[in-house]
Amino acid sequence: MKIKAITTKRSFEVQIPASKSFMNRALVVASLANGESYFHNPIYCDDTNYMIKALKLLGIKIKKDNERLIVYGLGGYLKIPKSDIFVGNAGTAFRFLTSLVVLCKGNVVIDGDERMRMRPIKDLLIALESLGVETNSNKGFPPITINGLNFSGGKVDINANISSQFVSSLMMIAPFAEKQMVINLKGKVTSKPYIDITTKVMQDFGASINNIDYKKIIISNNKKYIPQNYYVESDASNASYFMAAAAITESAVKIYGLNLNSIQGDIKFINILKKMGCKVNIGTNYIEVIGSKLKGIDVDMNEMPDLVPTLAVIAIFAKGNTVIRNVENLRYKECDRLNALYKELTKIGASVKELKSGLIIKPNELRPALISTYNDHRMAMSFSIAGLRIDGLEIENPQCVKKSFPDYWKVFKKTFYS
Repeated sequence: MKIKAITTKRSFEVQIPASKSFMNRALVVASLANGESYFHNPIYCDDTNYMIKALKLLGIKIKKDNERLIVYGLGGYLKIPKSDIFVGNAGTAFRFLTSLVVLCKGNVVIDGDERMRMRPIKDLLIALESLGVETNSNKGFPPITINGLNFSGGKVDINANISSQFVSSLMMIAPFAEKQMVINLKGKVTSKPYIDITTKVMQDFGASINNIDYKKIIISNNKKYIPQNYYVESDASNASYFMAAAAITESAVKIYGLNLNSIQGDIKFINILKKMGCKVNIGTNYIEVIGSKLKGIDVDMNEMPDLVPTLAVIAIFAKGNTVIRNVENLRYKECDRLNALYKELTKIGASVKELKSGLIIKPNELRPALISTYNDHRMAMSFSIAGLRIDGLEIENPQCVKKSFPDYWKVFKKTFYS
C-alpha cells in the first residue's frame, strides 16, 4: 500500500476505538465471575478474537448482542478443551491463558504461529511450577502443556523484566488459589502501567489487591469476581499515530474518546510531544495536538514501550538526535522491534544506531521505500504516518493492523484524505 504525502497544514478529528489491553483482561476476569457481564464499546481485533475463541473452548459462553458483548462467567470453573488452543501471534492472549488454564485441572496445550514460538514463556512456567502446576514446553518456548491439578497458590517469585504480562497472568487467577497468593516481582519491572491496568480491571470486578511498590503484590483468595456492566475505554496506544501525524505535518488533530485520567501509560505520550515542541490542548471530551518545529529528545520509554515505533518515526523529522532508552523488552514483541526499526528507518534514509536496549536516531535526507512490517501492527501504523511526509512510501502487508485496530486504514483515509 502506497501512502500519499499531504503538503499543507490541516485540522483533523478522529475517534479512537477501544483498548485491547483492557478488553483482554476484562474477558479473562469476566469469564471467572459468577454470572453475566455486559461489555460496552468492545473491540474485535485479532488479539481479542483469539481470546474469545479460547475462552469458548474452555466452556465460557460469549455472545454478541447488538453493540454489546455478553460473557457468561462460570465462577472459576473451566472445562478441559477438546482441542489445542491456538492464538497466532497474540502474546497477551498466550500469556494470560497460560495461567488461566491452570483452573481446568487437566492437560491443556497452547500454541501459536512461528513468531509466537520464538517468544519466551519460561519465566512464567517456572513461577507456575512453584505453585504446584505441571508444565511442559519447547525449552521455555511454545507450544506448552499445562496441568493445574495440583495448583495451590501461596508465595511465588516471577521475573518481571521481560514482560509485565507474566505478572498480570498470575494476578488474574490469584483469587481462585487455595492459599492467598503473594507475588514477588524480581528484576527491574518493565511496563508498570500494564500492571496497573490489570489491577484496575480486577478491582472493577471486585478483587482485593495490595501492590507494595511493584515489589510484592498480595491478592485475596476470596474465590470470586463480581459480574459487571463494563465499558472498555479507548486505546491511548492507537491514538499515538494521529498525534504523530499532527506533530510531523505541523497540523492540528482533535482526538475524541480518550480519558486523560486513564491509567494507561501511553496517555503520557502527550508529555513527550510537548518536550519535542508540540502544543497540547485539553478539551472537555478531546485532546488536541498541534504540531510545530520539532526537536530531538533523550527519553526512557520503559513505561510506554509500544510507542517506541511512533516516537522513532517522529524523530526522523526532528532537529537533532533522539535517544530512546530502556526498552530491551521490545526484542520479544511481535517482532524484534528495535532491530526492525533500525532496518526500516535506515531504509528510508535516517541515520540510526541500534543499542542493546534502545536506539539513537539522527535526521537525514529521507526517501520513499517499501517498508517491511514483520507482520507487526505497530510497525505498519507508525510508518504509515511517515508516509504523510515521504510521498510514495509503501507499506508491505498492511492488513497486519487487524491485530489491534482492524479499521485503521479506513480511519486513516477518512482522517487525512477526505
